[in-house]
Amino acid sequence: MPSPSPLNRRILLTARPQGVPRPEHFTMDAAEIRPPAPGEFLVRNHHLSVDPAQRGWANDEGNYSDPVPLGTAMRALAVGEIVESRADGFSAGDFVYGWFGWQDYCTATPAAVLRLVTERDLPLTASLGVLGINGLTAHIAFHTLGRPRAGETVVVSTAAGSVGSFVGQLARIAGCTAVGVTGSDDKIYAATGRYGYARAVNYRASRDIAADLAIACPGGIDIFYDNTGGEIGDAARALMRTGGRIVQCGTASIPHWTPLPQGPRCERQVLTKRLSWSGFVIFDHLADFPQTAAKLADLIRAGQITYDEDITKGIERAPEVLAGLYRGENLGKAIVSLV
Repeated sequence: MPSPSPLNRRILLTARPQGVPRPEHFTMDAAEIRPPAPGEFLVRNHHLSVDPAQRGWANDEGNYSDPVPLGTAMRALAVGEIVESRADGFSAGDFVYGWFGWQDYCTATPAAVLRLVTERDLPLTASLGVLGINGLTAHIAFHTLGRPRAGETVVVSTAAGSVGSFVGQLARIAGCTAVGVTGSDDKIYAATGRYGYARAVNYRASRDIAADLAIACPGGIDIFYDNTGGEIGDAARALMRTGGRIVQCGTASIPHWTPLPQGPRCERQVLTKRLSWSGFVIFDHLADFPQTAAKLADLIRAGQITYDEDITKGIERAPEVLAGLYRGENLGKAIVSLV
């Protein structure tokens, strides 16, 4: 007698959050696995990504992506193995990284794939972090918008995070002095001990972040790689040197965008210091993924880039891992493992 087919466990978004999603906004169910139609393949997810941008995918606060429809699997990046394929260019046994959702299985088309995973000598989980959108964001944004030059000072907010941990190392490789801003003594230690930072500031322990950042950057800032916005962004922009470059990669410190938050006006700083202030969204750069991932993989193999992962076992834990991400509880790339 044949064994029953497995069911597909899914984490569904069932309530629209205002601000940070919490576990009560999600429900887990189990559904039949849909076999692939012509032009599709079936992926068994091995590891799920947990990313700050999922706040925007879950709510409707004007994020650049359309919000996830209620009652469907939470939008998420994942890495997994194709177990059945009816799509040209994809075969059973291929490992792929893409939009496969918070679920065990995903029936998808090639359009869901961000890249094929070819680095069989590296851990598969690396495809969600250093070789995924986190490492790709760090490398592409830092080099195309930051335009680093040896001897410059680079400040990075969320310096020990899934993007900032790589920016510090890339700055060091480029011959720059990296100064990090992070939220705990453990993350200060990680930033300066592992992630290439010469100095770091604990914003949670600081009584005056602007003064502490000025001490850490006595000659000013040439590149500000901002993942948070808010008070940290205000303090760093005031220290920018003439011709400085601001890379806006995130706004994690802003709890909501409705109504619009109020803050200092910085137009005069941008004008008089001739600053470049550019927003960066990684999905504008899909064509650069394969070659950038290859560069990062070579840096890992050469021992020039290190990375940390915070892996939680069990699909049912995904919502609480996302909430913990916004509380700063993760040490390394947040991943939920299904294997």
